[in-house]
Amino acid sequence: MSAPLTPPFNHDSLRQLFTKPYGVAAPSAEKWRQVYAETVHFEDPTQSKDGVDAYIAAQQGLVQRCDDVFLEADAVAIDGDTAFVEWRMGLKIKGIEFLYPGTSRLRFGADGRIVDHRDYFDFVGPTFAPVPLVGGFVRWLYKRFVA
Repeated sequence: MSAPLTPPFNHDSLRQLFTKPYGVAAPSAEKWRQVYAETVHFEDPTQSKDGVDAYIAAQQGLVQRCDDVFLEADAVAIDGDTAFVEWRMGLKIKGIEFLYPGTSRLRFGADGRIVDHRDYFDFVGPTFAPVPLVGGFVRWLYKRFVA
């Protein structure tokens, strides 16, 4: 999110919102407030947050726990007040890179800001598969469920 983003969103501005290369600073609280409603609901496989302050705290917490974070958008689809963004997120933590492919479903309020943000991605596989010893068990467990 380098240039100021203001609603309403289109394909290009959503792609920009969901793009952060490694080495680039995360968006500021002010930038998040430009695009998220005060009452936004955010949910992903690890948390559920209500309100823009809780959303900002969750994003800042993620960035602080990692050595670096990247996000890149792929496909973007918009239909009325709903959008889907397919993305890939990378987290570098203590020399290990964790990659998470996922999708976000966004709903927009009357003023065009995001009022509901739901992320869909596999948290367990990418988190534990690269970890020595634990990774082998996770891969074995996944095979048991999909075989």
